[in-house]
Amino acid sequence: MRMTPELRRKIESFVEKEITAFHTAKAASLAKIDLIKLLSTKNPYLFRAKNLEVASDLIGSLLDARISSSEEGIFGHFLEELAIFISSETCSGKKAGIPGVDIELNRDGIRYLVAVKSGNNWGNQSQHKDLHRNLRAAVMVIKQSGQIGDIQPTLGICYGNFAKAYKEHYLHVGGKDFWELISGSQTLYRELIEPIGYKAKEHNQSFSDARAKLTNQLTKEFLEKFSVQGKIDWPKIVDLVSKSKEPRKAKAKKATAKKAKKRPAKRTRKQS
Repeated sequence: MRMTPELRRKIESFVEKEITAFHTAKAASLAKIDLIKLLSTKNPYLFRAKNLEVASDLIGSLLDARISSSEEGIFGHFLEELAIFISSETCSGKKAGIPGVDIELNRDGIRYLVAVKSGNNWGNQSQHKDLHRNLRAAVMVIKQSGQIGDIQPTLGICYGNFAKAYKEHYLHVGGKDFWELISGSQTLYRELIEPIGYKAKEHNQSFSDARAKLTNQLTKEFLEKFSVQGKIDWPKIVDLVSKSKEPRKAKAKKATAKKAKKRPAKRTRKQS
């Protein structure tokens, strides 16, 4: 089954709106980047090992790492919302009101409770355990509500070419199989690539301009604060990232002592 012309129009309309929001959020994330936070969250030893000695190259590498991480999170949210929309249009799916579950849908007499993730390499061990608990709890909630029938907790991955499998108590499905599950279309996973490219050239040119401006601003600030005679002051960067901080009590004592030192001594009355 292929995507119908009507469904294509609806998806294109949804993507046109949401992909613009993605690019807007991506651009807005640049405004939140400041030099100290950018340096503080990255591994200085790694960038030193890359032999980055030109300030603009270092700032560019730091920005690329930061933007990539932010971009994946923002786009992952977009894909999850797209999946919810498509399921609502094709098989009466709906956004779930159960913690940890994104989509509820019925297919071939089975009620699927689907947690959606953009890629297969998501989350840490603790987050995976939380997902397992949430899916188990979701099944219990449905059963306690008195509804009968087959219930299938599912982890749906938006892209990836691994085989569909049952892991412990849930179905693990991704890529083509995931989009087919929520739409009934065997070709949807391929057909989505075109509408997602809506005005990509214009959006990315605007983002590139903003990134170039930010790179220049951060490079100027970096040279003022973290260079000596035009050379990168690596020890100062390492201090920023890794030097031990004073405990709060010690800082408070120092501040109190400093204030006391500045305070003028009280004059005593002369005895008559």
